[in-house]
Amino acid sequence: MLIDAHAHLDKYGDDEIDGVLAAIERDRILTLSVADDPASFRRAEAIAVRSNFVIAGFGIHPSVAQGFADSLTEVCELANRSPFIGEIGLDYRFVTDEAHYGPQRQVFATLLDLARDQGKLVNVHCAGAEQDTADMLRSHRIERAIIHWYSGPLDVLSQLVAAGYMLTIGVELMHSGHIRDVARAIPSDQLLTETDNPGGLRWLTGEAGQPEGITEVVAELAAIRGVQPEGLATMVQSNMVRLVGPDPLLGRWLTNLGQ
Repeated sequence: MLIDAHAHLDKYGDDEIDGVLAAIERDRILTLSVADDPASFRRAEAIAVRSNFVIAGFGIHPSVAQGFADSLTEVCELANRSPFIGEIGLDYRFVTDEAHYGPQRQVFATLLDLARDQGKLVNVHCAGAEQDTADMLRSHRIERAIIHWYSGPLDVLSQLVAAGYMLTIGVELMHSGHIRDVARAIPSDQLLTETDNPGGLRWLTGEAGQPEGITEVVAELAAIRGVQPEGLATMVQSNMVRLVGPDPLLGRWLTNLGQ
């Protein structure tokens, strides 16, 4: 089984999603479909019921957090029914208006507290805000997190590793020397794979990402780390099972897949 620990299945059109789900089922790709806002979560939920390999999580992406800081009651109501929380976090790289950073931190803090109190996994965005993100995860006492597409400094990476969080490597691996350095630095037992489909590859090449792109990530990551692709895929699967296995919500999902 392959692991796509961060994808946006709601971003595929109605004419695309049947083929996407067929590929996920064919290649047995365990897929965490994150959300950016309430509308994307509702669509992701509707998609997830069509495949045992897909589970949808609720999140407020930091790029839109400004619009939700005053409606946190609705945000928490949706988060309450979600088996994990994501995509949430901070973004100082693509969001350049500093007036948005306070609302980002407010929304992030609210959802971190909810996740901690409910024992839920968080799926975290931290572009350009790596140190602040690490500090908030620590101050809100988050024990289980997936750090999505980490591209920041290696000293902050070391802090996230020391905290025991999982970190994903995705399609930028084939395009960035720094991401290859990050990929080498993540301990084997904290490594996950992702695609950020469909937008991750589109951001890099202009072409929409497809589920089977995870096999390219696995192959390149295995080459960089000096192991066979099959061995790396097995290791990543083991990491995901260990991460979510004790979880009463996500663990049931794995049971349905015979894990």
